[in-house]
Amino acid sequence: MQQRLARGEAAALGELYDRFASLVHSLAHRVLGDEDAADRVTREVFGYIWENPDAYDPKQGSLRSWVATLTQRQAVHRLRQNEAVLARDDGAAPAEVERKIQDASTAARADYIVTSMPAPLRDALELAYIHRRDYCQTAADLGVTADEARRRLRLGLQLLSTAHHQKLPPGGPGEGNGGPW
Repeated sequence: MQQRLARGEAAALGELYDRFASLVHSLAHRVLGDEDAADRVTREVFGYIWENPDAYDPKQGSLRSWVATLTQRQAVHRLRQNEAVLARDDGAAPAEVERKIQDASTAARADYIVTSMPAPLRDALELAYIHRRDYCQTAADLGVTADEARRRLRLGLQLLSTAHHQKLPPGGPGEGNGGPW
């Protein structure tokens, strides 16, 4: 995919868009809380990928993770810009603005973690927390033992707990590498 993008193959960008547009849009929307702003970030992320196909380094992680990181950085950048304008107009404290940004970033990371985790873990979490099933009911719904349901729930929650503490890796947009963010 990266080589095809580097050669300027528009079809490669189309395939990448088909694969990741819903992820990009949902992460951007989660951070920004605005459909139009999420649309703009989606266009900007895919524009950046088109203009900088060599920015992705497969040694640093999956293409999905890289695209999600680009999205989060761009969405947070936009949120900071929007909040700075609102803070000037409303007199909000910088700490309050940063708290809002941190909360939105954590929520976006949690969404990404849930959508990226293996289906058995995600299914167990959805049954337990969305459908309010206890671990015995979750086990019955999944057709697994109670111990297996507990294991899946524990692993899923451990993955989710990293959303609050996770930092973005260096070297992407917004990190002084000449990118647009």
